Amino acid sequence: MPELPDSSPPDIPDSLPLNSVGLVEPQVFEFEEPLELSCGRSLNAYRLVVETYGELNDKKSNAILICHALSGDHHAAGYHSANDTKVGWWDEYIGPGKPIDTTLFYVVSLNNLGGCHGSTGPCSINPDTDKPWGKDFPPLRIRDWVHSQARLADRLGIDQWAAVIGGSLGGMNAMRWSIEYPERVRHCAVIASATKLTAQNIAFNEIARRAIRSDAQFFDGDFLEQDAIPRDGLALARMIGHVTYLSDELMGERFGRELRSGSFQQGLEAPVEFQVESYLHHQGKRFAESFDANTYLLMTKILDYFDLAREYNNDPVEAFGHAQCKFLVVSFSSDWRFSPARSREIVDALIAANRDVVYTEVESTMGHDAFLLPNERYESVFRTYMLKVAQEC
Repeated sequence: MPELPDSSPPDIPDSLPLNSVGLVEPQVFEFEEPLELSCGRSLNAYRLVVETYGELNDKKSNAILICHALSGDHHAAGYHSANDTKVGWWDEYIGPGKPIDTTLFYVVSLNNLGGCHGSTGPCSINPDTDKPWGKDFPPLRIRDWVHSQARLADRLGIDQWAAVIGGSLGGMNAMRWSIEYPERVRHCAVIASATKLTAQNIAFNEIARRAIRSDAQFFDGDFLEQDAIPRDGLALARMIGHVTYLSDELMGERFGRELRSGSFQQGLEAPVEFQVESYLHHQGKRFAESFDANTYLLMTKILDYFDLAREYNNDPVEAFGHAQCKFLVVSFSSDWRFSPARSREIVDALIAANRDVVYTEVESTMGHDAFLLPNERYESVFRTYMLKVAQEC
């Protein structure tokens, strides 16, 4: 077995967990070479905000790319300060001794092009107008992300990823990598994802977009110029999405029909609010304070338009025939947004294309969000597979 990288554990303040990557600081990468986009337009320059964890080995063979989901960003693990209460969105699975073990791997996580957490997107300044791009930001496809990520890999000196890993929309990103740059990916982990969205998924996304566009503060996408934020629309969009990410079992276990306020007792006029209503209002309000409305519209359209096999005679077997890497595919039993049937379609196509694939369906009551949450079976499968990836570094 090749010698694994000798990485010293990060400095962990006493207030943070010992299995954390510790304190992390985002990096900004500026790209001056124009990027031709799938829509026919181009970005003359752009920036990507990135976090890295662990150390790149001498052979530069232990790099892992993390692809985030719809509302994700570069902050996948660790903390930004000793008093930080917002741990990275995938901290359960990235860190020393975790499935994506940062003592073995050099992990790269970025905010994708079009995002609203520092990378070039609708909130950025359009150099042609000196105003925020807003609704005029070019429409994107996942292959545009892949091409920008390939340039990031070049900048980091990484010729080939040990693995490209993503859940949900990130899983689509990972699959596209395996086809667009087959020689640059050794393993591809596709978690709670699909080769394309179902009509029901597209419908949910359109309802969420309609909620945003209907907000009086949206101003047809020009809300930044009006110094406004369509908070109500964003909150409602998040509430719609959040309900679809959870399962009926989880919502029943967590909230049931418990009341947050009010009473059904006759003679009391206080309005009744269920716990689940209070929870959704909180999630919506928090999201509206941190996410850009035009970015949400952009990202959901990227999700809707993705079809892995469109350019391959609508045949996923033909599409995967271009891949050279090995695959891990994971689904969750209670995920009805990206059901196990969608993952089995991926697996069937990979087998028919004679690709090497490991598949597991994990029992969970957590719905689509299960890929972000602790689960002993999921963790065990994920860790075992990633140890195999490490042995090939």
